[in-house]
Amino acid sequence: MSQITPPPHIVWSTDSVDHSDPFQRKWYIRQVLTHGRAEDISALALDEVASLLDDLNLSPHLKDLWRRFLESRDARP
Repeated sequence: MSQITPPPHIVWSTDSVDHSDPFQRKWYIRQVLTHGRAEDISALALDEVASLLDDLNLSPHLKDLWRRFLESRDARP
């Protein structure tokens, strides 16, 4: 089990998140993309974010922002 204690600005409804549970992991990534600070986002595996982006149920403008960022990252030489 991979329990983490998330910062309260990201998760305020629980004291821990189980990263080995796919549902909780996806939910946590969504929370980070929506409410996280730069240091929270930098801790994410961006390849995982890219693979989950369509399943995270983000608002259209936020999903578009992340999609463009991830595409520009992939386009770097």
